[in-house]
Amino acid sequence: MLDDQALMQALNSTPIVDGRRQDLWRDDHEVDSWARGHGGLGGDEEHRWLRTARDALQAVESGTSQEPRLRGVLAGVRKVPQSSASGIEWHLEVPPERRLAVELVLAWADVKERMPGRLRPCENPECRLFVLDRSRANTARWCSMKTCGNRLKARRHQARARETPRPE
Repeated sequence: MLDDQALMQALNSTPIVDGRRQDLWRDDHEVDSWARGHGGLGGDEEHRWLRTARDALQAVESGTSQEPRLRGVLAGVRKVPQSSASGIEWHLEVPPERRLAVELVLAWADVKERMPGRLRPCENPECRLFVLDRSRANTARWCSMKTCGNRLKARRHQARARETPRPE
C-alpha cells in the first residue's frame, strides 16, 4: 500500500517552473520509474491509470470535482478480507495494471480520514503544489516557506510600502 510520501510525490508531479506548468509524469520513463519504485509493473496501461488517478485527485483537492474519473479508477475494485495467523488482512481485487492507481486513491482517502483538513493546495495562486500539514496548529499555508511563503510575504510587504504615503 502507498504511503503519504508517495501520495505527495504523485500530487506534486505537476509543478510550475518559470511560470509554466510542468508534468513530471509526461515522460513515460519518469512515471515508470515512480511506479516501479512503488511496486508497480510499468507499462502503458499502468501509466494511463496513474495519470488519470493523479489528475482526478489534484482536481478534487483544488475544488474542481473529478468524481467520475475517480469512480472510473475504482470501478469493480474490491477489498477482500483473508484470515491469517496475525488476524485479518485485506487484499485488493483489481486488474494488475490498475492496482497502483487504486492504491494512490486509497492512500489519499486514508490521509483524508486520518488527517482531515490537512491536505490542501498551496496558498500561492501561482503554484500547483499541495501541502500535507503536519504542524500541531494546522497552520501551514505554502508548499515551501522558502519559495512560495517568502515570495508572497515580500509581495504583500512591497504592496503595503507602495500604499503608505511618504513624508515630504
